[in-house]
Amino acid sequence: MQHARLAIFLIALGLTGWARAQAPASPPAAAGAVTQQPAAPASPAAGGIQGQNIFEVKPDASADPNYAKQSNGERARVQPGNNAPMWRDVGAGVTGYTSLPKSEAPEAGNLIQPFVQYPGSRMTNAGEAWRQVRNNWIIPYGGSLFLIVLLAIAIFYFSKGSIKTHGADTGRKIERFTPFERAAHWSNAIAFSILAISGLVMAFGKFFLLPFMGSTLFGWLTYVLKTAHNFAGPLFAVSLVIVFFTFLRDNWPQKGDVNWLLKGGGLLGGAEPASNRFNAGEKLIFWGGVFFLGIVVVSSGFVLDKLLPGLVYERATMQIAHMVHAVATVLMMCMFLGHIYLGTIGMQGAYKAMRSGYVDEAWAKEHHAYWYEDVKAGRVPAQRSEPAPPSQTVQV
Repeated sequence: MQHARLAIFLIALGLTGWARAQAPASPPAAAGAVTQQPAAPASPAAGGIQGQNIFEVKPDASADPNYAKQSNGERARVQPGNNAPMWRDVGAGVTGYTSLPKSEAPEAGNLIQPFVQYPGSRMTNAGEAWRQVRNNWIIPYGGSLFLIVLLAIAIFYFSKGSIKTHGADTGRKIERFTPFERAAHWSNAIAFSILAISGLVMAFGKFFLLPFMGSTLFGWLTYVLKTAHNFAGPLFAVSLVIVFFTFLRDNWPQKGDVNWLLKGGGLLGGAEPASNRFNAGEKLIFWGGVFFLGIVVVSSGFVLDKLLPGLVYERATMQIAHMVHAVATVLMMCMFLGHIYLGTIGMQGAYKAMRSGYVDEAWAKEHHAYWYEDVKAGRVPAQRSEPAPPSQTVQV
């Protein structure tokens, strides 16, 4: 049986070879002619999607006079995979379809922002322009300015030391700050410290903390500080308004302010010039730091926190708010560093004044002579709040 099957298979194979041999041969091609089989037309694929053979695409497809005007679908027929028309529209800021209301999300259909040129950036799309301003200007120059101010204060302290009170204490106290004034100041100071520390870590932490802490611990730290930053911001804003109106009366320009500035407050040598309750340096911090920079920092911070009602928070709005906020906060921190230094280790008795509210007459006469004269003349009361009971008297 097996031999019979093998014989049948060999007979069939022989008949197949004989049929091929009897087939008419193709006519010979003319000399120099090239035979070419016509390409079979592409059959439509399932679902109406038409396939395209890459080998059939003409290399000169761009020679079509309407090449630059082709839609993405038309381009795919001559150059499969070439999505240039789509990305050209995306880069040009063409708005696509979105179901979100335009009043709430006017740019939801835009993937890439239009071209702008922020100060310090090239002409490019807004997202890249913001990145260039932040990474090329704010971070390096802002961090350098902050370190320069710190270094200058350190050099001054180790070369000059703390400003001492030359006269001996008299034991007679003058109330410099009331309990309400101190509460407003310390609330603002604590909120500012939280904002400054968290802001510095978020802006510069990846350069000096991330390499030592690792990404896990650094991520946790920045999350906690960012949350604290968002909560301390409104407290800083409210306390800043209270501080401004509380100390506004004594921060108007007065006699001796120009002379105090010309002599550098006595820091560069010589006796400290006479001044009123607040000297010209403190008034500059009040008007420049508390008032002007305070308005800029708080308003831009409210935009970043999305706390201003009725404002449409587009990407460009947030980018501009961030750049303004970053520059203003760096300037504010540098300005307040000098105030913090003189209010703590830089001047003897200054910290006690804000802690207890009282200063000795000798301190008042040496550092704020005009104010001391007003107190002695009765134009300014030496005790402006209700004195504490003897058992609660603060020792200074």
